[in-house]
Amino acid sequence: MNKISAAFSAGKAFVPFITGGDPDLETTEKLLYALDQAGAAIIEIGIPFSDPIAEGPVIEAADMRALQAGCTVDKLFDLVARVRPDIQAPLLFMTYYNPIFAYGIARFIERAAACGLDGLIVPDLPFEEREELYQPCKARGLTLISLIAPTSDTRIRQIAMESEGFLYCVSSLGVTGERSAIDDSAKYMIEKVREISDIPCAVGFGISTAEQAQAISAFADGVIIGSAIVRIAAELGRDCVDAISAYAKTIKQAIALP
Repeated sequence: MNKISAAFSAGKAFVPFITGGDPDLETTEKLLYALDQAGAAIIEIGIPFSDPIAEGPVIEAADMRALQAGCTVDKLFDLVARVRPDIQAPLLFMTYYNPIFAYGIARFIERAAACGLDGLIVPDLPFEEREELYQPCKARGLTLISLIAPTSDTRIRQIAMESEGFLYCVSSLGVTGERSAIDDSAKYMIEKVREISDIPCAVGFGISTAEQAQAISAFADGVIIGSAIVRIAAELGRDCVDAISAYAKTIKQAIALP
């Protein structure tokens, strides 16, 4: 069992997402420590990108703020290397394929492994085209996380059989963002996964409240929350750390309930 899969062995997993460099790198560093201490099982760090096609307005605006504040891929690598010795949770970069390609695949994977990153999530990389990234990741001990969505349907079993770490289950169609209601699509997908695999399944896209998190955790192994956290960062700026920590603890407590 790799480190990412193992993160699901202590009960339902809370997987927060933050945009790297929003509002600045110093605050990102504080947030990583705070989320780890609040009980995050895994932490996703988004690499800001100028054309984030899967993101809603909250994370898209965060990407713009981070880029304008001078955040770069190299600065995020340096940040991970700095915090890695003191953070228990596995750390993942969530990034689009373009920043990896522009950086150079071999060079990107080498630096990701060297700084202590545990894996990558690349939402715009089709599963069938992942080999160019998967093999270098595997060679350097990084886990490339696969995604499934309601549109995956007949491909769900194949993806589940060949995936590692955990499956990122996209709860609904469209871009990221908080939603007032979440349908049964994720439950259906996880039922199909369970027919052939015991890989942990974490659900993301749209979850924002403790009630939603608890409902999702009834059938999923973990919940992924991004926009609700990034919105707090947008509202409070450098003063967001305590509020995000308190929010994280509320979610962690909610999914721990029977």
